[in-house]
Amino acid sequence: MELNTKEKIKKKILDIQEIIKDYKNLSKEVDDMEAADLFREYAEQCGLQAAELQKLLKKF
Repeated sequence: MELNTKEKIKKKILDIQEIIKDYKNLSKEVDDMEAADLFREYAEQCGLQAAELQKLLKKF
């Protein structure tokens, strides 16, 4: 079964939310502050992507 655009956007939002969770956990688990900061930054960037997709999803 092929997903339509709305379903694909929903799936990507869920994927990104999982990635955000992973980056946040990694930022707490590593000893190196530079790596932790980078993981937190990546989580933030992914959050922005998820927000854009949420906005796009409202069109459907």
